Amino acid sequence: MVWFLGLGITGVVLLALSLVFEGVLEGVLDGVFDGALDGVLDGGLSLPVVAGFLAMTGFGGAIAMGAAGAGPMAATTAGAVAGAGTGWLTYRFSRVLIRDRTALAPTGDDLVGTSGHVVTAIPADGYGEVLVRLAGQPVKFAARSAVPVAQGAEVRVEAAPSATSVVVRPVDH
Repeated sequence: MVWFLGLGITGVVLLALSLVFEGVLEGVLDGVFDGALDGVLDGGLSLPVVAGFLAMTGFGGAIAMGAAGAGPMAATTAGAVAGAGTGWLTYRFSRVLIRDRTALAPTGDDLVGTSGHVVTAIPADGYGEVLVRLAGQPVKFAARSAVPVAQGAEVRVEAAPSATSVVVRPVDH
């Protein structure tokens, strides 16, 4: 039973290390095996899958041996079946997580047409600051305008030449 517990603990430690160090361990293993693992760890045989298989094989074998009184061969078989199931589930869950997509991040094009207010007055030949809402959040940008715009005036964004600046025009009421 000690062998099974050791195998289970090794699997848990390997799983923790693979989660903490992400792709580093795969790179180390690939370097150790001189590229023999190219493409192998990218698919179904990832380090978390192997770690899950080892952990469940060890703990499943220990449970079969201790609770059911199974012999070493029966415990190994039971552990391997449980490990294969856990490895498969780990693989499926990792595929689901990899395919999970979040909403696209807002871009400068999303700013064009939005309105905001001048925080720091905009001179005709320089930059001021405006506060606009981007994706529901207030964001401050450096702003320039063809005409001077006073502090507190409402403006509309005409262009976003960079990630931190906008070109605005005053809104006539």
